[in-house]
Amino acid sequence: MIGTRTTFFVTCASGIEPLLHAECKELELPKLERQVGGVRFEGTIQDAWRANLWLRTAIRVLLRLVRFEAANGDELYLRAGEVDWTQWVPPGATFVVDAQTNQSALDHSQFIAQRVKDAIVDQLRAKTGTRPSVDKEAPDVVVHVHLFKDRCTLSIDTSGESLHKRGWRRFQGRAPLAETTAAAVLQLSGWDRRSPLVDPFCGSGTLLVEAAMLAGRVAPGLSRTTFGFERFIDHDVAGWRKMRDAARALAAVPKKLQLVGVERDEKTVEGALTNLESAGLADKVELRLGRAEDYDYRRGWNAWIVTNPPYGERIGDAREIERTLRAWGARLAERCQGWTVAMLADDAKLFDFARLPKGETHALKNGGLDCLLRVAKL
Repeated sequence: MIGTRTTFFVTCASGIEPLLHAECKELELPKLERQVGGVRFEGTIQDAWRANLWLRTAIRVLLRLVRFEAANGDELYLRAGEVDWTQWVPPGATFVVDAQTNQSALDHSQFIAQRVKDAIVDQLRAKTGTRPSVDKEAPDVVVHVHLFKDRCTLSIDTSGESLHKRGWRRFQGRAPLAETTAAAVLQLSGWDRRSPLVDPFCGSGTLLVEAAMLAGRVAPGLSRTTFGFERFIDHDVAGWRKMRDAARALAAVPKKLQLVGVERDEKTVEGALTNLESAGLADKVELRLGRAEDYDYRRGWNAWIVTNPPYGERIGDAREIERTLRAWGARLAERCQGWTVAMLADDAKLFDFARLPKGETHALKNGGLDCLLRVAKL
């Protein structure tokens, strides 16, 4: 595949498409097209390497193999069997098929996955004499099937694990913010990557890690141990190593950057420090044990607050959260005039509790929750 141009589709969470498109444009990926659920581009496998390494809001980078009409299971099986799977599933490799369907006659994703799996297994057994193994937990190859209005797209996942798994997280915490969502929140906040940034409900430290990496031009994929494309038959090991080394040489978090996290639970602070150490950023972030409403916000700072406080949906008591947010909002009104606040919440009433002024509001997904991000100037 080296040097061959093909079609790729970069997936993202709903509502993130404009941010992802802007990232792809900055990365100079060729022939971009923003679509529902992600961004399409046409390029080489090296472009896919860069996308996996650098895109902060992407979930997966899929390499398109073929598209065809499939209105029934037999047609799906026959057309899937026309792909030369020996190029993608070498002897001894494991694989899994992931399927999605929408507005199609074939409306059961498990059946779709089963028929494509059968086509792959039958072809490889006929060509090689051995039956490849399916591994749902840690496969070498992930085949994606997407049906929309009976139009089937078969793709190979170049990412492997979801790209939100950066590789630095050692402490999970309670209901942590996904790294890709944290990156989106930071970008939507308008933070200039130089001004002080405070997360007064920092939890496991996700926003702080992502902020440090964003400001320091640290590629989000640098901490990962592997990507799916590294298991491709013709993978250029030396070329990939050179690209990673070049990205590593660019990384430099500004020495004067001020990032502060506040968390009231001692074990969670210890966990956040573990994550910062794993990411190589322990000396770039100040962690404080305490309550958000008691932190000594510095008057006169041209600063940002970017935070994901507990909602009550998964963490904490709703009445206690309301009391906390009201006390925190009073503290902000007292000490933080001129600051910018970006707060993620599952209900707009939480913005009122925190006394946030009207501002830009963005709809985002936080795990399975429909959330809102309010960005406002105090």
